[in-house]
Amino acid sequence: MNIHIDSLLLTGSILFLVSLFATKAGTRFGVPILLLFLGVGMIFGTSGVGIQFENYGMAQAIGTLALCIILFSGGLDTSYNDIKPIAAQGTILATLGVLLTAFFSGFFIFYAVNNWFSGFSITFLEAMLLASVMSSTDSASVFAILRGKGVRLKNNLKPMLELESGSNDPMAYMLTVVLIQLITSGQHEAAAYGHAILSFFLQFIIGVGAGFGLGKAAVWLINKIKLDNDSFYPILLFACGIFIFSGTDLIKGNGFLAVYLAGLVIGNSKFAHKRLSLRVFDGLTWISQIGLFLTLGLLVNPYELFPVALVSLLIGAFMILGSRPLSVFISLLPFRKTPVRDKIFVSWVGLKGAVPILFAIFPLVAGLEDGIAHFIFNVVFFITLMSLLIQGTSLTQVANVLKLSNDEYITEFKDFDVELDKDVKYMMTEIEVTEEWLKNGNLLKNMPLPKHTHVVMVKRDDGKYLISNENIVLTQNCKLMVITTDSDGLL
Repeated sequence: MNIHIDSLLLTGSILFLVSLFATKAGTRFGVPILLLFLGVGMIFGTSGVGIQFENYGMAQAIGTLALCIILFSGGLDTSYNDIKPIAAQGTILATLGVLLTAFFSGFFIFYAVNNWFSGFSITFLEAMLLASVMSSTDSASVFAILRGKGVRLKNNLKPMLELESGSNDPMAYMLTVVLIQLITSGQHEAAAYGHAILSFFLQFIIGVGAGFGLGKAAVWLINKIKLDNDSFYPILLFACGIFIFSGTDLIKGNGFLAVYLAGLVIGNSKFAHKRLSLRVFDGLTWISQIGLFLTLGLLVNPYELFPVALVSLLIGAFMILGSRPLSVFISLLPFRKTPVRDKIFVSWVGLKGAVPILFAIFPLVAGLEDGIAHFIFNVVFFITLMSLLIQGTSLTQVANVLKLSNDEYITEFKDFDVELDKDVKYMMTEIEVTEEWLKNGNLLKNMPLPKHTHVVMVKRDDGKYLISNENIVLTQNCKLMVITTDSDGLL
């Protein structure tokens, strides 16, 4: 037994280490990190190194826990102030946009598969299920690329896309579960459809109520309880998140929606040891993402993707160029002030990720007819790879072509581990000393800084940190931590 555990831990640690090293290549070449994690899983799987992993039930359990943590953390990191200007657009994209994507894609899949591919057949409900599984988008890889390339977006696009991506998984989950229930029950009477629609709305209503209510309760509990060790508070927050998800699911609500909304409520409230807890959750999120992506990569057998390659390419192309843009433009019709180029970019960011692959496991676990269940899983996996390769690697270029890249400085620290309270009105950021800056001299007092800007700390290129002094000698690539009221002057 000890040998088995040792082997399992050794294999897991190797997979994680290889994945982490692979992220260096992803950052350098603009390859989505998600794609690299999936690739590592596929390389080490049955058709590669030979790790045998075909337990769909365990994969679903791992994926559900990972997605719960990812959504909870996403809510914790989302600021009301950031999403307030685009809350309506993001919410409509996450609900109506998902429904329209599933609707358009489902009709296309049903027609195309049955009329253009003699080797496959699919019922209308099965086509809708396949479309629903792929109707949500992925945010992790999108912003890993944008941030890695240093691209920032204008017109509040970043918070809009984050809100949509963070909150549209619950809608896709509800559609997937309801359609699986309809297919497996074999009942297609009006009463069955009525029950499915009622179940859909009940999941949504209970999820919203539980998310807000239990989120408020969690804030009260964290502030009320006095724990002896500060390190216990992130554990308490984690336990609250898991309780909110599982408790909501137990009362037939949408646990994914509840845990995201609860994270939103908690993250925008003041609670004990907030900064410590959020930093811990940042690490937990990355562990969850890597574990989820590796698990899904191990599940797939690459040779099974070749028979569905052509049909997957056609469906994927329609979703990228057809159903996603249609859904975005229709959903944003009420917002006439939204520029067309913004809508085009949002359409292009319909990136598929780990969540559709996770939802594609549900039909396998639910006992759907084996042929169609594996067909759905393989098509979804292929389209996810296709989406990441085409959309994921071109996001930076598309943002530049549409002139949506923003070069403004933001409060973001890589070399200085600091964080300002949101109530502080000054802006704090770090800047790098360039050759141009050294033309007037190499002392700190010679730097061409704007008025009302003060250097707090200097990081020398030898890695040493120095308290600000006007006679510090600077070299190219030194980093300055500055505080200012004139952010425009830094441009």
